[in-house]
Amino acid sequence: MGNQRDDRWSRREFLSAVTLAGTGALFELRSESVAAEPPPETMRIRLAYHSRSLCHAPLYVAEDSLRGEGFTDVQYVKTSTVEKSLASGEVDVVTHFCGPLAIQVDNGDQIVLLSGLHPGCIELVGTDRIRSIRDLKGKTIAVTDLGGGRHAFLAVMAAHVGLDPRKDINIVAHRAAEAARLLAERKIDGFLAAPPDAQELRAKKIGHVVVNSMMEKPWSQYFCCMVALNQQFVRKNPVATKRAARAILKAADICAREPEHVARFLVEKGYTKNYDYAHQTMKEMGMAYSHWREYDPEDTLRFYALRLHEAGMIKNSPQKIIAQGTDWRFLRELKKELKG
Repeated sequence: MGNQRDDRWSRREFLSAVTLAGTGALFELRSESVAAEPPPETMRIRLAYHSRSLCHAPLYVAEDSLRGEGFTDVQYVKTSTVEKSLASGEVDVVTHFCGPLAIQVDNGDQIVLLSGLHPGCIELVGTDRIRSIRDLKGKTIAVTDLGGGRHAFLAVMAAHVGLDPRKDINIVAHRAAEAARLLAERKIDGFLAAPPDAQELRAKKIGHVVVNSMMEKPWSQYFCCMVALNQQFVRKNPVATKRAARAILKAADICAREPEHVARFLVEKGYTKNYDYAHQTMKEMGMAYSHWREYDPEDTLRFYALRLHEAGMIKNSPQKIIAQGTDWRFLRELKKELKG
């Protein structure tokens, strides 16, 4: 592994710090604020592990903080159908791109968006035939799953510049490794890559970055991934809901402050294999993770819902989706507690 230093934390030291964060010691939250709350209504919480993308790191780093919040049974449920798993109650919590979440609300799925997590993580990587989003017209672009998060993001980008993603772009589904190979061989024109795939493409000099959503407006101005829970879980377990959200948002702070240690944690826990790509991801996304206090999740949902409506992927107005599928009260309380 690269970037090894003599003063790096061991896994035990890092987990100890995560546990301290669960009690507020790292982020100046008085421990009595947590202790004064009633215990969670349920000791079990199930979180969706649905993607290789390392932008979901706060969800994984939160494991020990969740135990510190009183959850004795913390489960990471591997699922390839994250939207279905959340709506059915197979999992209680997901972090996911807000586009598919908005589509779920539009479809009447019983889910609730609670908070933003971070802006930007997606990169549109293309051959020299693509220099801008408008150049996608008539091109073949790969995503990892049709109907999933990257597909929704591609549709939003296309709609934003006046393209119809259903007619103007040939969207195909390939696993990340296969998409990288096809892009290198110029058999596709572009690929929507998330970390660590974007970092690997850059390291191998495959294609060039057309859009980096973490750096370029308007994408960098809005949340990408958000925190969502099953609606019945929130209704039955409001204390547990707040405690779970607190653990995840504190974990986002840890990801922002300790990129090297988080990268090592992700490798040692088996969420990814390559430390260098993980470390690069955490360094690049550091500022993004710190924005959960500053950015407005409602503005984000409104922006993406409008674009998805233009792309023909949702029917209801953004205001109706916000009214039916969000609950910001927990976030408002946590912003006051976790001042950073």
